[in-house]
Order: sequence, then structure tokens, then C-alpha cells
Amino acid sequence: MTFQNLLKDCQFCSVVSKANSEDPIGTATFASTWIIVEIAQPWTKASLMAHPALSLVFQELRQGGGKLMPMAIAPDSEYSVSGFTRVLHYQRPGLSFAQLDKQEFLVPDNQLAQLTRALLQQPNKLNHFEMYKQSTSHIREMMICTHGNIDVACARFGYPIYQKLRQEYAASSNGELRVWRCSHFGGHQFAPTLFDLPTGQFWGHLEPEMLDCLVRRETPVKKLHRFYRGWVGLTKFEQIVEREIWMQRGWEWLNYNKSGQVLARDKANEEWDADWAEIRLDFTSPDGSVQGAYEARVEVCDRIMTAINSGKDQPLQEVKQYRVSRLTPMKSD
Repeated sequence: MTFQNLLKDCQFCSVVSKANSEDPIGTATFASTWIIVEIAQPWTKASLMAHPALSLVFQELRQGGGKLMPMAIAPDSEYSVSGFTRVLHYQRPGLSFAQLDKQEFLVPDNQLAQLTRALLQQPNKLNHFEMYKQSTSHIREMMICTHGNIDVACARFGYPIYQKLRQEYAASSNGELRVWRCSHFGGHQFAPTLFDLPTGQFWGHLEPEMLDCLVRRETPVKKLHRFYRGWVGLTKFEQIVEREIWMQRGWEWLNYNKSGQVLARDKANEEWDADWAEIRLDFTSPDGSVQGAYEARVEVCDRIMTAINSGKDQPLQEVKQYRVSRLTPMKSD
């Protein structure tokens, strides 16, 4: 089937993206704070904007609240408690880190807005909610986008992956893994998409056959190369370099504190659309016994046509594809 025939027969942006081998790397959401709130579906834009908890988040964003991201998760028959709302708060702990710091609260519905205000604006009042704090720092949370009101591809392809993870992996995890249906976090052309917390990896174009490697982290991480969108703690070109390092160093890389910086870039284009960038990534093992850095060059290697949104007769858009043309281990300063 030709690409034109595929596009004609298909209304899902992620099918077009995957068929044309669009690389998802460099598309992870870079944010320092996440406010994740249990909210019943359906999730329309209007209902989320008006929600008593998320409306405060959107207000912060309008006022320049930095890299703050809201997310809704659907109530779950096993996890949820009637009359109470779950709030997950993830925070970047510093410039260099391995995973986000987590706070979880299960608050009465009528105190939800007050908790959100305390988390965002009045941290000195968080002690009022200590009785509702949950001891769940050991629990891994997987967020799968099923937000069909934003793009139908997320519901069509996200829900089967959610079901498999929820029924086969979370159910047998002895409470160490929870799997949630969540609202959109960008990149629906990579559906099904997943956000893995607290370590902060984003994934796309997920397939049932790769889930065992993703969840159990026992087989070589190189199997996940084409599904990786990037890490929450880095920007676009830093994410592209980080993938190459991770594929070389293996799963232990997840435990290392990491930070990145752009040393130089193409100034002829917008920052997010540069043709090249020079990147440095520094890392340290948890006990400090291993530390070092890499310097790398990222360059455009191809341009492909993709569909950004699902629907009939959606226009195609050209996107740049990148490669790491040089990766050099450095001695840490």
C-alpha cells in the first residue's frame, strides 16, 4: 500500500506517523512540577479548565508559573475511594536528579481546591493536610493517555495498552505498580503514549510485545530504542543525546543523577527547530563513586511528512529527524 493510500484509508495520526517511521525522540514534556488529579471522565477542555483543582494550575500557568504541568487521571474501581480525591504531586528535586520527588494525598472532595492552593502557592499550609498524605513513594505509576476528546488516536490505541498493563502487570505487582488512564500530555501522533513515574520517561508508538521489557527492565534496553520519547528532566536536543547514552550504559543509567545543557546551536532557526546543537550531559551514580560527562553533536539527518492530528483530510506536516553524529565521553570538571 502506498503512503497516499494509507493516509486516505486512515484517520489516525499515529498510524501515519508510525508507517512513515517518525522517530519520537526529543518530544517528552520538559517540566519541573506535575499536578495529577483524579477526575471523572469525560474530560472536555471546558470541564478541565473549570475544575476546582486544575483551574488553579491553569491560573498559575497564565501568570508564568514556570514548567508546571496539570494532568487528570480517571478514577479506578480498585484504587479510588468514594468521597475522596487523589492528588499526585511530582517535583524536580534539583538541577541534577534521577527521579521526581513524590507527594500523594487522598483528600475529601470538599478540600481539594485548598490542597491544590497549598501545593502551588501556600506550602506553609501543607501541614494541614498531613492526615491525608499517603505513603506511596515505593509505588511506580504508569500514565497512559486515553484522552479521545483531544485526539481519537489516544483512545483507539491507548486503551488496549492500558488494559494489558492494568490487568497483566499491575494486578500481579503486589501493589508496587499502578496503571492509570490519563489526559493528554502531548504527542498524540505517537499514540499509544505513556509517562512512567517517578523516573520520568515518556514512551510512544507502544506495542504489546515490548511491554515486558518496559515494565520488568530485565532484557536489554536497546529493544526500546524506537519507542523512547525522552526524559522529563531534559530539553529536546538533550533528550536525543540521553537516549544514545542510555542505550550504551543499560538500565543502571536510570539510577544516575543527570543534567544537561546546550553549549551551542543553529541560530538560523527557532530554538526548538534547530538544524544542529552541541550538548553536554553530566551524570553521577547514586553513591557518587561514578561520575562523568558526555559532549555530543545532534544534527538533522532526514525530513519526513507526518500527520499531527487525526481526522479526515488532515494536512501533512514536514518534521525534522535527528541523529547523534558525535558522542564523546569527557572527564567531569
